[in-house]
Formats: sequence, structure tokens, C-alpha cells
Amino acid sequence: MCPLRIVVDRLADWQPYYPSEDLITAEAYLSLDPRHRAAAEGERTTHVINLCGELDYLGTGYYVSLLAQARGQRVLPTVETLNELSRKALIDLQLDTLAPLLGDLARHERLAGDTLTLRVMFGECREPGLERLARKLFERLPCPLLEARLVRRHDQWRLARLRPLTLRDLVGEEQDAFAAALNRHSRQVWRTPRARRRYRFDLAMLVEPTEALPPSNRGALKAFIRAGRRLGIDVSLITRKDAGRLAEFDALFIRETTALDHHTYRMARRAEHEGLVVIDAPRDILRCTNKVYLHALLRARGVPAPDGALLRRGDRGPLAERVGHLGFPLVLKVPDGAFSRGVVKVESLEALEREAARLFRDSALLLVQEWLPTEYDWRIGVLDGQVLFASRYYMARGHWQIYDHSGGRVKSGGFTTHAPEEVPPAVIKAALKACRLIGDGLYGVDLKQAGERVVVIEVNDNPNIDAGIEDSVLGRGLYERIMGVFLSRLEAQVRQGS
Repeated sequence: MCPLRIVVDRLADWQPYYPSEDLITAEAYLSLDPRHRAAAEGERTTHVINLCGELDYLGTGYYVSLLAQARGQRVLPTVETLNELSRKALIDLQLDTLAPLLGDLARHERLAGDTLTLRVMFGECREPGLERLARKLFERLPCPLLEARLVRRHDQWRLARLRPLTLRDLVGEEQDAFAAALNRHSRQVWRTPRARRRYRFDLAMLVEPTEALPPSNRGALKAFIRAGRRLGIDVSLITRKDAGRLAEFDALFIRETTALDHHTYRMARRAEHEGLVVIDAPRDILRCTNKVYLHALLRARGVPAPDGALLRRGDRGPLAERVGHLGFPLVLKVPDGAFSRGVVKVESLEALEREAARLFRDSALLLVQEWLPTEYDWRIGVLDGQVLFASRYYMARGHWQIYDHSGGRVKSGGFTTHAPEEVPPAVIKAALKACRLIGDGLYGVDLKQAGERVVVIEVNDNPNIDAGIEDSVLGRGLYERIMGVFLSRLEAQVRQGS
């Protein structure tokens, strides 16, 4: 586990708290000169919590964050955060999504009077009912100590000011609250020396415990943790509530269904900005979650795909002319559906017009494709340009899709998993060609095979990897291969920083 440095202006600022060997003054920190290779290596793995004052541009605290990033360390707050805090326009841009939350808090009478001052400590606050607001502020602008001033104008609450605080600003019970918040925030980096020696890197695995159809079941999550630790990577499960802790880790592995307008994409972007190795990378989420993009990409690059057409909301041309060359039945898709959701089969022009009108309420574009009935779909798992697994997913009984959402309970078909050499070469070739257009991440390519014809249906950036299904052939070797890619990328980062 990585060492920790808590940087303060003066040691006396820490007097209300328990003594800590991790404490260092700003002057001492700025004077460090890790010239030797061993010292530089140790410094690169350090996490820095900057509690200094003078965080404005070129102030002492600003230089602490600046040098921490120059040394390759994880620091809170980053220079980027400090720059945003110094510019109100940037703050407004970062926090423009708070309005619905403020409105909800006002409706539930969590905001009283015409002004409110909220002190946020590592995403926590002392005011009951405002925990979500404190966490959102910290997620958007990760800074250990923040003070937010909210005002009500014309029955609308807005953020009037947001500024960083110093330790000296805290008094009485606030000091107790800060100590508890710091301890909770840093529990992953305050480990015993023995634990620190055991693992070289720290990986956060993002999950959503309440998700109905998660990308990995509990058995797979446990297997990832064991595989990582065998390779010297300490794997910790996190949720969206831990967004402010990303800088504590060296890598992020997303095992929650991704979407663009979603915390998974925002956390992937933040982690990449912090220098973490990220799977799924933001670029992969951007490219894979939209079926319209994939349809255009595959057609433009000559990858075999179902014949189809894009439908635009507001297009006054006759619908029959745009789909006349396809014939019925057809498959109509919203751009960002997952697990067979937002995908409907239409048997006639009347059904297409009806379903398109319904789906156009949520999307300006729809994708319509030829219907290719098959007993099963191939799913080829690919990482770093190499095949990981090959599974057949069979259609749900009495249904034309793998997942049947028509009843009260989601039903799915069976599966078989095969060694890659057992898969028709045309399937493997098409899957790898499609992945090369996306990147070198972890993908699940869905394909249909009808006789000699093989077509790519879509490329998923967050493929299912479940214990007992995708690992049926490789067993624990599947998890070790994935963790091995993380390890090689983390080691490459260390070499590049040497």
C-alpha cells in the first residue's frame, strides 16, 4: 500500500489531533529532493493530502500540490481543482447539475432561511439531511476542506460561493468531525507496514451492490480480488460514493454497467485525469455505449454488420422509403440500451411508426436493422487485442432476445463457453477487427452467425464476466490474465516515470 503524507503549514496546526508519523510541514515537503532512484520510486507511490493555506495561484499550498503532481504523486486537491476553485465561472460549470438536488432538498425542507453556510470535510458534513449535497460538492471539486455558501433568491436556491478552508478555520466539534472524516477517507492508505510491503499497487473496483444485472457476480468479484493480490495488486471494492477517493488508487476497474450521462463515465474521466490505469477508459465508454456510433463506425471501416439505417426525429420523409430496402421484420434500437433493453422487434410499417414515435421521446436518433434470427449469439471477450473467452448466449425461451424483459422478472437463455480454437475463424477475425477500431481495452463483441455469414452486432465496453459462465474454460486464469494486463500497464507507468 502506498505511503501517506499530510502536509500542513505548521506542526502547531495539528495540535488538536493525534500525533502522526505521516505529518510534514509545507516547508519540509517543498525542500524534499528525491534525486536517488530508490527515493524517487518511494515518492512516486506517495499519496499527499494538502491541508495548507495559501492555495491561491503560486501560494505555498498551491506549490505543494504542484510539486506533488510533478513528482508523480496522488495529491488532494490537485492543481486543476485549485485553479477551478479560484475561478467562479469554472465552479459554476462544474456544479451546474446541482440545481435539481437543491430543489429536492428545498422541497423536503432541508434548506431553511435565505442563506446557509455548509462546511464539507472529505465529502462529509455535520448538518443532517445535507449529506448528499456535501458528497456532490466533493465529487465535483475534490478538496479536503470546503465551505459552501447557499442563498435563496425568488424561491430558488443556488451556490453563491465555494472556497477552500484551512485547519485553523475549524473549531470545537468541527475538529472532531474533521478527524473522523479524514480517518474514513484515508482508511485505505493507513495500513500496517506489513500490508504496505505486501502489495505494490492499489486497484479500485467500482461496483453497484443493488444493480439487478451487474457485469460480474459476487463469485467473479472475489476471483478478481484474489487474482489481483496474487500479482501484488490490492483490490478494493468501491461505489459511486467513493468518487472523491479515486486519487488514493493506482488503477480503476469498472464492474458496473456504464453509460455516458452517468457517474461511471465521470469517474472514469476523473481517474484518467488523475493518472490511473482505467478499464473501462472514458474513450471506450464513449465509443461503445452508443449503437448509432458503432453502426456508422463498422460500416465505414468495412466490418461485417447487419444492414440498417438511421432514423432522425423530425425527418419529414416517408418512413417507408427509409426502410424499404430492408424488409420486415426489423429491429429498432435506442442508441444506448443495454441487456436487450431499448430494443424492439417490429413486424410491420405501422408497428415501426408506433414504436419509433415512442422511442423518439428519449432520443433524436434511432437505429433500425435487419432481423437476423439465430439460436444463439457469439460473445467474444477481448482484452489488449487478445481473445479472453468465447461464449454462446442462447435466446430466452420463447423469445427472440437473450434477455426477456416482457414479464415481471427478467429471463435469460442458457450459455456455453468454448476455447477460442473451437470458434469458427471468421467469428474471431470479425471480433478482433471490430475491437481494433475501438482501442486496447476490455470488450465483449456480440456476433451472429448464419451459415457462412458472420456479422458484428455490437461491441460492449463492459462485458459480463461471471463466475461459472465466462470463466468456464480458463477458470481462475481468466481473472489472472485481466489483472496481469493491469499489472503490465502499471509497471509501464512506473518505467515511464523513471
